[in-house]
Amino acid sequence: MALWLGGTELVTELLLLLFAFVLSAVIGIERERRLKSAGLRTHILVGLGSALFTLVSAYGFAPLGLETTDPSRIAAQVVTGIGFVGAGVIFVNRGNVVGLTTAASIWVTAAVGMACGAGLPLIALAGTALHLVAVGTLPTAERLLRRTSGTLVTIQAERAGDALARALEACATSGIRTHVGDLRSIAGTDRVEVGVRVRGNASDTQRLVTELAALDGVTSVHTGPLVQ
Repeated sequence: MALWLGGTELVTELLLLLFAFVLSAVIGIERERRLKSAGLRTHILVGLGSALFTLVSAYGFAPLGLETTDPSRIAAQVVTGIGFVGAGVIFVNRGNVVGLTTAASIWVTAAVGMACGAGLPLIALAGTALHLVAVGTLPTAERLLRRTSGTLVTIQAERAGDALARALEACATSGIRTHVGDLRSIAGTDRVEVGVRVRGNASDTQRLVTELAALDGVTSVHTGPLVQ
């Protein structure tokens, strides 16, 4: 239910601004707990700024005696401008795009702040709740769906030299969807091991395995079902 504000209802406007602060903090705390690049402070500032811009766009010129002809103009620029903030947390790591979820979280936070500023606190609250559902429970569902799909390729390589780097480069440029796991040292040896999750057809996966096994310094390549 929309809450329409009069130009003189300063207390209500301040409450909406505070509500935007609280909801943005809730989203930011979830990102902070996951040690993401954009955490509590970033999300609070994004949500607070979006709410403030929306309030100024809708009501900020009335005290000057100016009629607000199109309050959506500033709000529209918030949607455009938030893309620059989100782009700052997206980067590519070994052929894999990292930070998309955090960038989307910043985008949602801006929308929550704008909803508060527009006098839609219930919509803002619902958006925050659905965001928490999406980032909290859906990843578990994704893991269940992927439990038996794909192949896990385990690569062992000599610690010295650049064998592992060349192996990871081969995975990144193979044209197959791959995701590199954690690097582990093999106790009592001078070798390291890394697991690469591969999602592709059998022929492409076998081609990649053959290519990896032929690299100098790679001591072994094993495949198995992908279980997460």
